[in-house]
Amino acid sequence: MADDAPTAARAAEVVTFGCRLNAHESEAIRARAAADGVTDTIVFNTCAVTAEAVRQARQAVRKARREQPGARLIVTGCAAQIDPVSFAAMPEVDLVLGNAEKAAPGALTGRGQRVGDIFAVPPPLASPSPVVVGEAAAGVFPAVGDRGPRARAYVEVQNGCDHRCTFCIIPFGRGNARSVPAEGVVAGARRLAAAGFAEVVLTGVDLTSWGADLDGRPQLGGLVRRVLGEVPELQRLRLSSIDAAEIDAELMACLATEPRLAPHLHLSLQSGDDLILKRMKRRHSAADALALIAAVRAARPDVAFGADFIAGFPTETDTAFANTLAFAETAGLAYLHVFPYSPRAGTPAARMPQVARDLVRERAARLRAVGEVLLRRHLETRIGDVVGALVERRGRARAADFTEVAFDGPAAVGAIVPMRIVGHNGRQAEGAFAL
Repeated sequence: MADDAPTAARAAEVVTFGCRLNAHESEAIRARAAADGVTDTIVFNTCAVTAEAVRQARQAVRKARREQPGARLIVTGCAAQIDPVSFAAMPEVDLVLGNAEKAAPGALTGRGQRVGDIFAVPPPLASPSPVVVGEAAAGVFPAVGDRGPRARAYVEVQNGCDHRCTFCIIPFGRGNARSVPAEGVVAGARRLAAAGFAEVVLTGVDLTSWGADLDGRPQLGGLVRRVLGEVPELQRLRLSSIDAAEIDAELMACLATEPRLAPHLHLSLQSGDDLILKRMKRRHSAADALALIAAVRAARPDVAFGADFIAGFPTETDTAFANTLAFAETAGLAYLHVFPYSPRAGTPAARMPQVARDLVRERAARLRAVGEVLLRRHLETRIGDVVGALVERRGRARAADFTEVAFDGPAAVGAIVPMRIVGHNGRQAEGAFAL
């Protein structure tokens, strides 16, 4: 006898592209979908940093329609914010939402959306107002307080950017910079610590600009000091990517005196050549960045540095690229995040003389190879150390300086466990439980 029972509805799925901020916001989208009873839906939270990221998002949408023909497909995120019409024109897509709407009550249901009776095409985010979701929100999206299977939690303290780097499309997707007041950040961190998270990450598009739009123009260092002081139960506080041009004196003091502030800084550097930095409209020189790294090391010798670099920026010569390679070595970086340059329509860099694509790819590969050497060098320095490693998943953890540690044996996800570094495989440290 045939089973005529209806198929159970599937919980909404969120597919994330791009940055950690997007990953955090995807958690809020997932929570909003559950709260609004949204089912049989796939939400694509897109990234616009590179043309490749946009291509991958479109490819994922088409694949989802082939594999789940009955699902409702929603596209949101920076790529959707910047170019909503092209996503709305895709026959696979049922709804397009802007960044300000993607976790708003009712937005995922499509109720009240009247653009073409199908698509909610977002307006440009030239100078948006802050949007706070939830009474205990710590940012444009709430700090998610349900422990779940995640190792760490994120508090979005800032969104948008007032700078206009010539390669960057993100201000068009995120709008101008706006900060969350300190009391909201503290409340979010406290709630997350109470929910069992040992590590909380402060994140934003331009994190070190936090406070510039608030009364009294407070700075990030003061926010860090306040979170650590008012949430003593929080075991570890980490910062996401920061701008090398904007580390304030109080933040430097926190690095020197606050052991619960993770000794890890990921710098948005982009190049090690001064002319390229100028053409990128960055606000630091190579010498400025090296001086900052030296000052941080003097204050906190155990800090490990990561950095973003763009390979093959327009007009980059062999000499300019060699300067970037030399910079990475001189700075003693541990982690390189390398992007092959990708022209984004509407940015000044897209109108500059372009480097041949095969040369862009070759330079990116060479820079990544240097990164592999630097990572191995960093791992060598950790052998013999006992570290507090945050367990991310079975057999994998992260030390406070972001060293990935492979280990054998049982450990709860989200716990900070003492481990001795006994070796490495060139990509990860190898750890053993320390008694």
